[in-house]
Amino acid sequence: MTRILLLGGTTEANLMAEAIAKAGLAGVYSYAGRTEAPMGQPIHMRVGGFGGVEGLRAYLGAESISHVIDATHPFAAQMSTNAVAACKAEGIPLIALERAPWTPGEGDRWTQVADIPAAVAALAGPEKRVFLAIGRQHIDAFASQPKHDYLLRLVDAPTGTLPLPRAKVVVARGPFDLPGDMALMRAHGTEVVVAKNAGGKGAVAKIAAARALGLPVLMIERPLLPPRLVAQGVPAVMAWLNG
Repeated sequence: MTRILLLGGTTEANLMAEAIAKAGLAGVYSYAGRTEAPMGQPIHMRVGGFGGVEGLRAYLGAESISHVIDATHPFAAQMSTNAVAACKAEGIPLIALERAPWTPGEGDRWTQVADIPAAVAALAGPEKRVFLAIGRQHIDAFASQPKHDYLLRLVDAPTGTLPLPRAKVVVARGPFDLPGDMALMRAHGTEVVVAKNAGGKGAVAKIAAARALGLPVLMIERPLLPPRLVAQGVPAVMAWLNG
């Protein structure tokens, strides 16, 4: 019997959950629990971590999981790494539903950096107005560059004091559009955008807005992951499930 664990939290995962439900397959959609109000799904949902590789292995066995689809964010490196290890140990087939990364085009002013520490280091120098469009997980790293005026766009309002003394928070959930992001950057007087190369359509508006406004972008490249089977669309994953 097919029983799918869908590691989600992305637009692609939501589309995958719809396809699983439409096909009449049994599945569990797993959220990491980083947002306060995750979207409802047409298949069973669980929220929270598994407790590392061993915890995930135990879950796979207890729930009789036959297939795992990793549709997490491209920067959820720990979860993806754990999924590869757990599935290999349990002999369970795994596929990653992975969106293609963005690539620079005409008019883009990208400086590509390897990781968060490299992005922090690249902000050394005179104070600027920075659109820090990286989510909330890695905000603390930028506390070593406190001189900048930061604009943060978060899914949930912060519950405590931010580590950045000069920060403005906008609470919003994507997808975002070009006119809205251009207006946001103009209102803030943004001089540089810091972004993760997440790919996809839901958050690309900030990259297009930076291009339209002639702004530089510090683009953080994706983390390296263990080898795994990768698909870039729901139909390809469904074909794999039915193969």
